[in-house]
Amino acid sequence: LRKQRISPTAEGRTVSTASRRQLENKVAEKQKLLQEDRGIPVHLKGGVGRALLGRDTVTPTVGGTAYAIYRLAVASLPKNRD
Repeated sequence: LRKQRISPTAEGRTVSTASRRQLENKVAEKQKLLQEDRGIPVHLKGGVGRALLGRDTVTPTVGGTAYAIYRLAVASLPKNRD
């Protein structure tokens, strides 16, 4: 019964935290790209993917803020009692 409760890693296999393939560090490359002065805003310097990500982040934020303000306005008005 005790043998069944022991996890496979406890039986002798070790857990490796190292990835099987090394990923290339692109931080310095991205920093150079963002620090270049090409006359365009930072949120557009990363290409189409970065622009879409920015737009997809801002849209729900603005929408949620507008909805919250609307709900606060509705809650602050007195209800009509006919």
